[in-house]
Amino acid sequence: MRRVVAQVATATAEKVEVKPGAGFDFNTYMVDRAKLVNKALDDAVPQKYPDTLYESMRYSLLAGGKRVRPALCLAACELVGGDIQAALPAACAMEMVHTMSLIHDDLPSMDNDDFRRGRPTNHKVYGEDIAILSGDALLSYSFEHIARATKGVSADRVLRVIMELGKAVGAEGLVAGQVVDIQSEDKEVGLDVLRYIHINKTAALLEASVVCGAILGGADEATIEKLRKYSVNIGLAFQVIDDILDVTQTTEQLGKTAAKDLAVNKTTYPKLLGLEKSKQVAEQLIDEAIAQLDGFDKANAAPLVALAKYIGYRQN
Repeated sequence: MRRVVAQVATATAEKVEVKPGAGFDFNTYMVDRAKLVNKALDDAVPQKYPDTLYESMRYSLLAGGKRVRPALCLAACELVGGDIQAALPAACAMEMVHTMSLIHDDLPSMDNDDFRRGRPTNHKVYGEDIAILSGDALLSYSFEHIARATKGVSADRVLRVIMELGKAVGAEGLVAGQVVDIQSEDKEVGLDVLRYIHINKTAALLEASVVCGAILGGADEATIEKLRKYSVNIGLAFQVIDDILDVTQTTEQLGKTAAKDLAVNKTTYPKLLGLEKSKQVAEQLIDEAIAQLDGFDKANAAPLVALAKYIGYRQN
């Protein structure tokens, strides 16, 4: 079995394209945020014994990517007047959980994928046993990292962040969505079930990223709920766009196997509504998300506006 020690990934695997906003350089912003997060992740999960476990964890955790979830966490913290250093451990935790979900999603018993971010999936390099365990290790460490590394924030807010993340990833979030997704393969399901899958499997972690950033930044309850609505909408849009890209892009463009949903006869938005209507649904969700940012300082809200637009316009 080939073993690879992952190095700190470059800031972003590809240029992030989004329609520009006046006075805000989104590409530079995302590159800077990715550099910050990549360094923090590298420091948080150093190579140590047992070598194979940590190599596997780092192989997937430091594989690049746009770091959208950490960027959302940090942007929400800044929006409400917080210090991003207070939210950085949580931002890293979001990426640890996201990486776990990718490792486990790619397993033969799940989506059975051979490529992720343009290179072999974790189990193809380290085997299914190590892939499962490295995902488990990243998941458990995400909570430890928040509890141990978060500084300058009250204990009740840190505890609430741990609760939010736990709910997002468990039987009321990501796991629930994954179960219903698996059970819906090769079956005819309606929009209500599809929306449930997307809200839990995809939107829940994006929601946690934004909400936890706001909590750590000191936001009040009304602000937290506005940002929760923002994040649910972008989370749904993210998965609608994912459904569209699965049938419109190539494996090379996506960095993962294209047409996987079609191959296992999954219900998707394009399958139920068609491509054009699905694009309209995504656009409406993005518009509704951005509307939740009305009333905030425009300069402070610019990153979250741009992130929402990026999600709506992304090509991989």
